[in-house]
Amino acid sequence: MRISPKPDKDYPFYLRLLYRFQEKSRGQKIIPTQVWGRSPILLRRFLSMFRAFERKSSPLDPVLRALITVRVSQINHCAFCIDFNAMRVLEQKGSTGMLEELSEIEKSSQFSEAEKAALGYAETITYSDRDVSEQQMTDLKSYYSDDAIVELTGLIAFQNMSSKFNAALDLPSQGFCEWK
Repeated sequence: MRISPKPDKDYPFYLRLLYRFQEKSRGQKIIPTQVWGRSPILLRRFLSMFRAFERKSSPLDPVLRALITVRVSQINHCAFCIDFNAMRVLEQKGSTGMLEELSEIEKSSQFSEAEKAALGYAETITYSDRDVSEQQMTDLKSYYSDDAIVELTGLIAFQNMSSKFNAALDLPSQGFCEWK
């Protein structure tokens, strides 16, 4: 870990409450929220975006959203994000088979064609040496509305920011999901 969380007493009261809630609900404080908490305004904006993508009225299936975040995190080598988001895949009723075959989606029978299109799109956006093709967009549009594609694109961009932040600061996996 290149930058550590501050001592609890050095965070504003509302962040100390958040960290206590994390301990109750997840059994431990979530290190990235503590590190983001060094800049409380950034953490508030980060959590606001996270909640927006996780809302129940999202046009994207919760399992797909979680799978997208794991795949982007794998590409960006974010140990924390892979761990945390794999837990979310399983909480949303995704399978360990999906997690195990996520890096080989085209060959896998675990994913629907719609999921493969979305996960392939996530890979294209995440690898900076690739461009989204017209064919890829046509394929996406056969499964998803324009609104859903906007949300999917936003989710991929958000997870890229999150996983690159955590990977750059070498924030560790916290043992949330032991699927391997």
